[in-house]
Formats: sequence, structure tokens, C-alpha cells
Amino acid sequence: MCTAVTYNTNNHYFGRNLDLEYSYKETVTITPRNYEFKFRESQTIKNHYAIIGMAYVADNYPLYYDAINEKGLGMAGLNFPTNADYKEIENGKNNIAPFEFIPYILSQCSNIEEAKKLLESINIAKINFSSELPASPLHWIIADKEKSITVESVEDGLKVYENPVGVLTNNPTFDIQLFNLNNYMSLSTEQPVNNFSQKLNLETYSRGMGAMGMPGDLSSASRFVKATFTKMNSISGDSESESISQFFHILGSVDQQRGCVHMGEGKYEITIYSSCCNLDKGIYYYTTYENSQITGIDMYKENLDSSNLVNYDLIKGQQIFMQN
Repeated sequence: MCTAVTYNTNNHYFGRNLDLEYSYKETVTITPRNYEFKFRESQTIKNHYAIIGMAYVADNYPLYYDAINEKGLGMAGLNFPTNADYKEIENGKNNIAPFEFIPYILSQCSNIEEAKKLLESINIAKINFSSELPASPLHWIIADKEKSITVESVEDGLKVYENPVGVLTNNPTFDIQLFNLNNYMSLSTEQPVNNFSQKLNLETYSRGMGAMGMPGDLSSASRFVKATFTKMNSISGDSESESISQFFHILGSVDQQRGCVHMGEGKYEITIYSSCCNLDKGIYYYTTYENSQITGIDMYKENLDSSNLVNYDLIKGQQIFMQN
């Protein structure tokens, strides 16, 4: 399961936790402007916006988990089991495989409005990358510097939701997740007053009691509430260091520790990596489960007019600074 968020200070940030019990050999991958994107049922795109993000590269094709483009548009795919419903090939539509969806949008769109226009012609088709890599059940968050949307291909069609909170987790569908926030409108960063009964002398015996009732489990519905509350009340300085530090703290409020979510056969879901992308500067920051040091990769330090993918292996081992 996963959590994605947006966050704004002087710059605009987008990123996610990837929570799984296994990992592919994902890398931070830069797709330059002249890499040839070949789509199974749509036309090849030879020239496009440059992209940086986390991907598993198979047969020289970047299978992006999350990414941003040089125009400041970001996109992430999150697990959406039982609800994701991909369609048969449909005449008159741009039939895009789930694994092609992120590059298809980010290669052509510079903002949310352009993405929404392109979505009108898209059919997310039931196409596997290969027999070894079947299509994953996903839904997506797309964000620019001002707003975000959620895209879900479900049984009754392609749904595009305005996302006023800039947060996405997994099940249930986004409209239900958003409505569920009504159940938590009494949460507050302030200490509570006694509304229970004036006949009882109830007292605030601890700090943080305004947030009592906020869910703390690791289900996707609970993470949606907690991540939204944390993000919407989060305060940060405007520097890059303060901003990305705060962003990782927001994601840290819903990360997963090994041992808490048992997937059977001795496997446990963990936060494999957390990412934070600066949409203004084209920098991809990340941490991994074993390495809490923030690592950054600047897309503009590469040749973005190339036709070859650029891959950076993740630094996974803990980086410890000994002060004495």
C-alpha cells in the first residue's frame, strides 16, 4: 500500500511512500527529451518533455512508479486492488496500458488542465507489459504547482476527481475517501474543551488531545485521514532544506515499519522508499527503509536532449555521520 502527497512552500513538492513487501531493482531514472516512447496501441512519441522519477527499467523501458516532468507536472500510481478495472481495446480512443500511463501523460502535458484534456480521449486498456509483468491494479494522482486530480479506471468507466487535499492512498475509491473526512471534522491542533457534559469536570491531562480520535492504524483509509490532517496543518520554513525536511516528516506520519503488516510466509510490508520531488527545480529526493539520509538527483545536471535513459541505483545502506 502507499501514500502520495503534495505540499507547497516557496516551491512546490510532490512525492510518495512506496509500501510493499518486496522490491524490484528500481532506480531513479531520467528519461531525456529524445528517448523514443513506444506505446503498444498508440503512436510513438519521439520528442517530449524530460522526466525524472522512480522506475523499474525492463527491456530499456521505464516502468515509472512516480515521476515529474520538466514543466512541473507530477504523477504517481498507487495500488488499487479489486477496484481497478482496465478495459478492452476501444476504437476511437487512445488505448494506453497501465504501465504506459505515467509516461504518456508526463511526456505531453505541462499542467493539470492539459492532462484533463488528454484524459478525455484515453482508455486505460487491459494490456500487460509481459507474461512475467502483468498489469498492476492502480489508480493515480496527478499534480501541478497549483492543484491535483485523482484518476481511477473502475467498472463504470474512467473517473477524474478534483483532489482538493492533494493526498492519495489506496482503497476505497477516492470519492469515499474524501467523504470520510467528514467523520473527523472535530480533529484539531488545539487542546479540546469539554463538550461532553457540563455536569462532569473533565480535564485536558496531556498535550495533543485535540487530535484524539485520529486513526493510527496502517489501513489505507486511516492513512488518508492522518496524512491529510498532517499535511493540511503542517507548517514549514521556505528554504529548500526546511521544505523537504517537512515533506519527509509528513510522509513519515504514515510510513510502515517491518513487522507491523504481515503478508504471510514471513513477509512484511515496509516503506521501501519515500520520495519528494521539487516541481520547480526538477530535483528528485528520496530516502529508503535502511537509509534515512536524504539523497537528491537534479535532472538538469544531465543531458536532457539525449535519447538514452539515465539510471541512478538507490543508496540503500544507512549513512551514519560520526560526530566524534
